Amino acid sequence: MQKIINSPENFVDEVLDAILVAHPEQLRLGFNNSRSIVRTDAPGDRVGIVTGGGSGHLPVFLGYVGKGLCSGVAVGNVFSSPSSVQILDATRAVNSGRGVLYLFGNYGGDVLNFELAGDLASAEGIDTATVLVADDVLSAANEIKDSRRGVAGMVFAFKCAGAAAERGDDLTSVTRIAQKVANVTRSVGVGLSPTILPAAGQPTFELPHGMMEIGIGIHGEPGTHRGPLETADQIAERFVGALLADRDENSSSEVALIVNGLGATPLEELYLLFRKANEIFISHGIAVKRVLIGEYATSLEMAGASLSMMDLDDELLELFDAPASSPFFHK
Repeated sequence: MQKIINSPENFVDEVLDAILVAHPEQLRLGFNNSRSIVRTDAPGDRVGIVTGGGSGHLPVFLGYVGKGLCSGVAVGNVFSSPSSVQILDATRAVNSGRGVLYLFGNYGGDVLNFELAGDLASAEGIDTATVLVADDVLSAANEIKDSRRGVAGMVFAFKCAGAAAERGDDLTSVTRIAQKVANVTRSVGVGLSPTILPAAGQPTFELPHGMMEIGIGIHGEPGTHRGPLETADQIAERFVGALLADRDENSSSEVALIVNGLGATPLEELYLLFRKANEIFISHGIAVKRVLIGEYATSLEMAGASLSMMDLDDELLELFDAPASSPFFHK
């Protein structure tokens, strides 16, 4: 293992400490716990949005705490869920009396701990609502899509729900927007190399040189196809084919895209994927109205990429275009 770290046991806390020292004008600790981080202007007169999940995925989740985005985050160990205590601490810190939305990816430990935190918050008189993002189309069939994993598509939900909260919408409206985004967002990814957990010092899975795995999860969960590495155009064809196959005939003719690097993929390669993907969308009569290209949800040093698509209408386009700012994201 070759990593620029100190003690693996202190990895997460040292990263969080560095981020807080680097960006004190935008981020601060929650009330009681060093693993809950909130906007410096929290709670403010707005609905709070709390996200959370395991470390190792920057800028998800921590990177989307800021103006026009989430209000707070609970941070777990690498690839591990945050505790209900950490989530509750973030909830308290962002609660203005207008309620708090829990917005996070569909993973078992996260679901359990956010549910418990919601019960604890309710006992304190804090209203909460929950929206799960389950956008990884290859992790489960459409018939059981509620069991899909949440991946880079959750960035769309952070952006649009955050914009709704920033303009003053109530909890019901912010929750509706977040769920609307979750319903029309789909993602698919490819892995080219494994990732190495700092505490373990060894790869999370094996992928021989010259091979790729379509549908692999951001924690190394098995994909749906393993075979020889294909060209950028061929991978883009697989991506767009899977996304379009999951839509229905009434879907929008306009979309927003996120072409996302998983941690060790050059930006040039992401643009190659976008080039072909955009061409295919056009051939299907679909206009790519907005695109984000870069690292938005990573998996430490995993090589690979994902493509996320959100169907657009006038409401979501306005929210997507609204200003937003965090140390890791600017719109």
